[in-house]
Amino acid sequence: MKFIYNQLLFIIIALASCSNVSQPTDPIPEYETFKIQSKKVGEERIINVWTPPNYKNDKDSLAVMYMADGGIKEDFPHIANTLAKLIKDKKIKPLILVGIENTERRRDLTGFTEIEKDKEIAAVVGGSEKFRAFINDELFPEINKRYRTTNEKSIIGESASGLFVMETFFLTPQMFDHYIAFDPSLWWNNHYLVRTAKEHLSKFPSNEKRVWFAGSNAKDISPFTKELANILKKENKANLKWKFSDEPKEKHTIIFRATKEKAIIWTLNKTE
Repeated sequence: MKFIYNQLLFIIIALASCSNVSQPTDPIPEYETFKIQSKKVGEERIINVWTPPNYKNDKDSLAVMYMADGGIKEDFPHIANTLAKLIKDKKIKPLILVGIENTERRRDLTGFTEIEKDKEIAAVVGGSEKFRAFINDELFPEINKRYRTTNEKSIIGESASGLFVMETFFLTPQMFDHYIAFDPSLWWNNHYLVRTAKEHLSKFPSNEKRVWFAGSNAKDISPFTKELANILKKENKANLKWKFSDEPKEKHTIIFRATKEKAIIWTLNKTE
């Protein structure tokens, strides 16, 4: 009985830390939406785009922030409203937000795993490589065609989406300039990304990158965010600017909302 209880407990914790955890309903800002038929993931995807208030009247090209969990019923309205507030308060420069609406979230946001327990969180997992190819090869060109963009790109995500952010940071760091991850599910595949962090950092590109990540009091995540912070500190890469926000008083379900403003301000303003 104890074995069965432990198995059920693991699945419950895993589902919680791989879920889209932002719960309050946010006002829906003005936005545009389009569909893109992806060959990389083999399905049609809905893309939501928010532009700052003066975008239509100006001629400036803007940086772009990308996010999974980017549906109107997901985190897209919340982040769009947050960016609008920060821009209005002149705490960050204007930028464009691109949200990718989920279809099979846990498939797209998780990488390969050798751990059988990991595979119990969804019918299909391990599709992050194809999802990343969709963003890089299909979505980037479409956004650049439709909007006035600079080459500066960032990505933001929480929980399983935070895992995807960190996996992209380590495996294909050239894709984005800035990475923001809230309580990333670094336990995935026996904390593979943490175990191989030094190896990936040894191959890091020469141009500067920025990464901000936060850890709550979640017992399945906190040890690994702290361990990763220690690795980054020891490696001390000159071209990597990073910040770890240890948040032991925050729960997994609210850390995103509790820390998102300071994460965005630090990352996009390129301070420190």
